[in-house]
Amino acid sequence: MEPKLDAFCRNWFIRLSPNFVCYILSSGRVKTQPELAFRFFNWAGSQKGGGCNYSHNLECYALLIDVLSGSKDVDRVKCVFNEVKNRGFVMNIKCANLLIKSFGNLGMVEELLWVWKEMKEHEIEPSLFTFNGRVCKSRAHRSDGFGKAGRLDEAEKLFEEMVNDGCSRDSYCYNALIDTLVKNDKVDEALALFNRMEIDGCDQTVYTYTIIMSGLFNKHRNEEALKIWDMMIDKGITPTPASFRVLSTGLCLSGKVSRACKILDALAPMGVVIDTACEDMINVLVKTGRVEQACKLADGIVERDREIPGRVRTVLINALRKSGNSEMAMKLMHSKIGIGYDRKGSVKKRVKFRVLVDK
Repeated sequence: MEPKLDAFCRNWFIRLSPNFVCYILSSGRVKTQPELAFRFFNWAGSQKGGGCNYSHNLECYALLIDVLSGSKDVDRVKCVFNEVKNRGFVMNIKCANLLIKSFGNLGMVEELLWVWKEMKEHEIEPSLFTFNGRVCKSRAHRSDGFGKAGRLDEAEKLFEEMVNDGCSRDSYCYNALIDTLVKNDKVDEALALFNRMEIDGCDQTVYTYTIIMSGLFNKHRNEEALKIWDMMIDKGITPTPASFRVLSTGLCLSGKVSRACKILDALAPMGVVIDTACEDMINVLVKTGRVEQACKLADGIVERDREIPGRVRTVLINALRKSGNSEMAMKLMHSKIGIGYDRKGSVKKRVKFRVLVDK
């Protein structure tokens, strides 16, 4: 590649500018090829001619680090970032957010702190993205920044610091920190922050409630989780499939399948229909070895006309197969269980799913 680029630029008497290098590094093709991006970056940096030597700008470095972070190439990222620090660039908000996203994906806390200090030194106002990029999960790779590195105290301190610096206390910032606290088993601290949102006049979203319920169910604090659900409903916040999945999973795992079904029934008059609810409950029961409960639930779903028998049967077969219970899945698939009928005299009765575990 490099000799061809040299020959092309020499024949046409051109030298690539930093802006054009940025354009190439941000292109879709190069962003998915970190090795190619690294080689192109090094070649561009070695250009000579035109009266002066070429020099990368800060955005070139930030874009390269962004590409390398996608491949988790921490060593190369550190090497490139050392050049950034040695060059003494003046930080700007675009490059700061790019670096924050990259370091957040990799859990590189020291590097994150350096960018934050540079922002403060050059009086760059932190944005909402700045906090979320450092504390919450990376949208692209689902990795934690401070949470992954186990430095929650610094995350909380950063939250307060950003508020003091004028960054608004909105639900996105709160949700980011609450989510990190829950994932690090600090449910009580998450609850305290949850309550503080109301005091500060910040709207608690359905996502906020879902995070808190998930943390409480994981700690087997089911009644508290149910109170959070009731609070959400009383405030007129519409449940999402994800929020009901958290609720139903927690109840099913604690043996309260009927309670989950009652809550599901109560949503219908409110105009809330969770299409995947029954499937989610069957999946979690089968996955945790509660096949008998799953079969009873499947029968209840059909008897209450929540779903047609054939659809429920398919869901149960797939759940058994995914959980590694292929023998029982084959048994169900090659039988009339769930969809067939038995006759006793003049009486015709559907073959129930629970027959699968009774035989």
